[in-house]
Amino acid sequence: MKRVVTFGELMLRLAPNGYYRFFQNDQMQATFGGGEANVSVSLANYGLDSAFVTKLPKHAIGQAAVNSLRQFGVDTSNIVRGGERVGIYYLEKGASQRGSVCIYDRAYSSIQMADKSDFNWDEIFEGADWFHFTGITPALGANLVEICKEACIAAKKRGVKISCDLNYRGKLWTREEANKAMTELCQYVDVCISNEEDAKDVFGIEAANTDIYGGKLDKEGYKSVAKQLADKFGFEKVAITLRSSISANDNDWAAMLYDGENYCFSKEYHLHIVDRVGGGDSFGGGLIYALLSGKNSQDAIEFAVAASALKHSIEGDFNRVGVAEVEKLAGGDGSGRVQR
Repeated sequence: MKRVVTFGELMLRLAPNGYYRFFQNDQMQATFGGGEANVSVSLANYGLDSAFVTKLPKHAIGQAAVNSLRQFGVDTSNIVRGGERVGIYYLEKGASQRGSVCIYDRAYSSIQMADKSDFNWDEIFEGADWFHFTGITPALGANLVEICKEACIAAKKRGVKISCDLNYRGKLWTREEANKAMTELCQYVDVCISNEEDAKDVFGIEAANTDIYGGKLDKEGYKSVAKQLADKFGFEKVAITLRSSISANDNDWAAMLYDGENYCFSKEYHLHIVDRVGGGDSFGGGLIYALLSGKNSQDAIEFAVAASALKHSIEGDFNRVGVAEVEKLAGGDGSGRVQR
């Protein structure tokens, strides 16, 4: 069984019920999520040996966060316990022309205050085949940049494949800070995952003839973006998600995978969104599973996009689907008919 290690922050998510605005009533739904943890859950659901690494406090909320992963079979044995708090994010889901709103309350969280000595990467990567992190984690501070770098070096020494989702978050760091850190970290990465904005925000690489706010995407422009990224860092593969946002509820969704020779575009899905958060992470999880399973580039990108399309129909950060469901959609059955 293939083993995948992911590293990042697991957060408490507080969200009003349904499409209520913040404190429109006095109730909030409390769940857990976070970029790399979401990937770990997807991979565990696909039957892989999936391990998540982070730092969480020893108190009851920290334990609840750990338990939220254990229920899916994620290996939590390398989660470090210590520090004072679990990071929080508040999510107000958008509807129609009103966009979703995400407010972070994560300063001084256990993982943000972590030290390089907290993680023994040689032990963590014992038996591992793949390592995944995102640009969100190094954005938490200079110490996390160094921890991610140590993890990448240790993974490379063991011959572990490395993937990174650029995941630029302007609320966490500047473009200049992101460029400096990610330029250093991406030299270790084998598979880069990006979207229509990240490549521009982090590296200044922009798709031509594209208007992400007007819903206009030019596929030829993304071929250029993928090749520029691969040429700059020597990536084996570059995956770019293609989202046309018609409204907060309705998006067109597809992706492209460049493998150094071929530009493989997936079919496009017309999504009516239940919960968009975690959509990119479910794409990453699907792509990692597909590549580790030996799928060719076209089949891999079809699986990843189908997995992500299904996530948009599920409440919460985690993608609660299995391989058979994803394969069914990737194979062309997107009717949504009742299964009896």
